[in-house]
Amino acid sequence: MEDAARQPSQDQQRGSGARRQAPEPRFLAVGQVTGAHGILGEIKVTILTEDPQRFDRLSRVWLGRDEQEPIPWPLEGFRLHKGRALLKLKGCDDRSMAESLRPNLVLIPLKEAIPLEEDEYYEHQIVGLEVWTAGGERLGEIEDILYTGANEVYIVRGETPDRKEILIPAIEEVIVEIDLEAGRLTIEPLEGLL
Repeated sequence: MEDAARQPSQDQQRGSGARRQAPEPRFLAVGQVTGAHGILGEIKVTILTEDPQRFDRLSRVWLGRDEQEPIPWPLEGFRLHKGRALLKLKGCDDRSMAESLRPNLVLIPLKEAIPLEEDEYYEHQIVGLEVWTAGGERLGEIEDILYTGANEVYIVRGETPDRKEILIPAIEEVIVEIDLEAGRLTIEPLEGLL
């Protein structure tokens, strides 16, 4: 961007809808193929959804990688095994075929996603939000989410050279408001956070 030193407009300073929002995805990842299980074509899947039993309610899944159009696969069977999902896809009938599907993502159309509870958000809704303090200081933009055992952490690209990256814990004591329409997340930083 040639005009990097340009001052933001008043609307951008307030975080009022100036977000460079990516288009809503067509699919959501619910798993990732990690290999074959046995010799009959079952695939081992790392679970990327909070409700692993959702696989039992699906009649098909889509497999794909970044930048590729996902391919639909009828789902013939599902079971849990050692913390992973084992899926039996129609037409995948041997170990070699199952191995060839690694490391595809297991996807579902966004319209088939489980409705979220109040104050729950999809990753694509959070990444790209502007982060502001309750006192009105713009900190930067969320560029990624780190998943820890305890809570999520939003990785914010800082606005100044002394704040290249800020890690914001996604906890009730810190997050004041998430306003998707304004493209803005407001925080009350804990002592030592900034």
